[in-house]
Amino acid sequence: MGLSIHYSGRIRNPKSLPSIIEEVRDIARINKWKLSTFNEELPAQITDEELIDGTLYGLAFSPPNCEPVWLSFLSNGKMSSPVALQFLGGEIDEQKNEYLYQLSTKTQFAGAQTHQLIIHLFKYLEQKYLDEFTLIDEGGYWETGDKNVLETNFARYSLLLDVVEQGLKNMPRNPGESVEDFVERVLKNLPGKGNPT
Repeated sequence: MGLSIHYSGRIRNPKSLPSIIEEVRDIARINKWKLSTFNEELPAQITDEELIDGTLYGLAFSPPNCEPVWLSFLSNGKMSSPVALQFLGGEIDEQKNEYLYQLSTKTQFAGAQTHQLIIHLFKYLEQKYLDEFTLIDEGGYWETGDKNVLETNFARYSLLLDVVEQGLKNMPRNPGESVEDFVERVLKNLPGKGNPT
């Protein structure tokens, strides 16, 4: 739980991967973000086939208090991550296989300014290097470019997390109650759900 971005896409030209890595490496260095690189050169020919070789190409960076931002690709040129590849890489079911190419990064605890930087970076990368790129921004900044919208959404998510945290701290778990039932009961009793605070 927490404000996140969800994204997917494919690299426009496999030969541009070293340039992506070089540019993002510079940005990460300037901002003092952790960076991990995978294989730095994609196969010269990318086909539309869904067959993948199980290798990741590209990089990931992690601003402080932020989940990794994946700029990593499979041999078919589509964006993916090590976690998705590990759990879904051998999936035959086409519907489940789509999750292999859907990435998410929680920015909630990194703050609005870092979130903005990530969105601006994705806008630049989309324009220069990516095709079929989609991004869903729970902060609303990708769609609006409005810092006030972003800060309002960050405040809402923070308030929600605080309320849930207080609910979990102040409501004891009943004997024999499963974790799922406990969390469901806490959520039903949160302020604003028609229940007293």
